[in-house]
Amino acid sequence: MFEALIFDFDGLILDTETPEFEAYEAFYQRQGKVLQLSDWQMGIGTWGAFDPWAAFEFSEAERDGFHAQVREDVLRRIGESPLREGVLDLFEEAKAEGIRIAMATSSDWEWIDEWTGKHGIQQYFEVFATRYEVHQVKPAPDLYLLALSKLGLKADQAIALEDSLNGSTAAVGAGLRCVVVPNKVTASQRRLPEVKQLDSLKGGLTALRALFAK
Repeated sequence: MFEALIFDFDGLILDTETPEFEAYEAFYQRQGKVLQLSDWQMGIGTWGAFDPWAAFEFSEAERDGFHAQVREDVLRRIGESPLREGVLDLFEEAKAEGIRIAMATSSDWEWIDEWTGKHGIQQYFEVFATRYEVHQVKPAPDLYLLALSKLGLKADQAIALEDSLNGSTAAVGAGLRCVVVPNKVTASQRRLPEVKQLDSLKGGLTALRALFAK
């Protein structure tokens, strides 16, 4: 049914998105403001779609200082986060069945290298497609097209796994079948009609195959 799985990273394999939102939400609260989840969601899975600092009139020096504080909080929260449920088991199951594994992410290689290294999962991936290898990140299809090119596969030979609207839009644009596994901050996003959904990855390959057997 498929020869490869192409994974997003942030929010899907490791939920970096909820900790980041919660850190900025806490900062907004300290400043007497409210960070709307719907605004934040515009920037999930991409770059430049939402600027959390636009709500403030800080000087450049103030902004740099606050940004450093918030980033420290974000990294602390992510560092305390486990891989999402079912991820490791799915990697092992796919490996055992000879299903190839790739990653297509709007993040840069340094970020991916750090967190896949810390969680000991880098060896599962045959190829990576990252931010600075393409002209446009998600929701453009470039990252998925690059991953397919590196795998030497056509779109109908792989399934994309995502957590966000921007990510699934990119996958569909590349002609891929796509499964969304939402996290806390993406659960309320709308879903494209052609995209399937799972609550978690704990069902493994059996759950994925069942989605497309219907």
